[in-house]
Amino acid sequence: MVEVYRARDTRLDRAVAMKILPGHLSSNPDLKQRLEREARAISSLNHPRICTLHDVGHQDGVDFLVMEYLEGESLAERLQKGPMPLKEALKIGMEVCEALEAAHQAGIVHRDLKPANIMLTRNGAKLMDFGLAKAAMSGLTPASAPLLSAARTMSEATPLSPLTSAGAVIGTIQ
Repeated sequence: MVEVYRARDTRLDRAVAMKILPGHLSSNPDLKQRLEREARAISSLNHPRICTLHDVGHQDGVDFLVMEYLEGESLAERLQKGPMPLKEALKIGMEVCEALEAAHQAGIVHRDLKPANIMLTRNGAKLMDFGLAKAAMSGLTPASAPLLSAARTMSEATPLSPLTSAGAVIGTIQ
């Protein structure tokens, strides 16, 4: 699937994350569409709780996204260390809901909310990976089916689906 690397933007002298679709996978229309979908979804969002897209491109047969580099750990990694205090769990939950609200205001439903797609930075939680933002319409099923809302497993996602998934994610914190 896609690969993510830490890279350096030499023009702006900053660390960035490069999400690439290697050349041998570029011929797969589903994967290429997913990367393009993610670029379109993220480009319409500008919020402190959502990972920022800096650039999108294609070079030497490789499609790529250049995104904000997030230092920290994913919520999934944090949960492997054991339960967290209630106050911390509530703070993360509120921050994720802020990101979901911003996406909703832009007409975007995340559709793959799970602990691995929430990055914990020193400035708080950030929502990542909007690659499935339109996947329900195309019939793709995310790998994180256990965290899907009940309504979502029976039909297309709605604006309320991420809130139900957020509840499932927050439930895994404690």
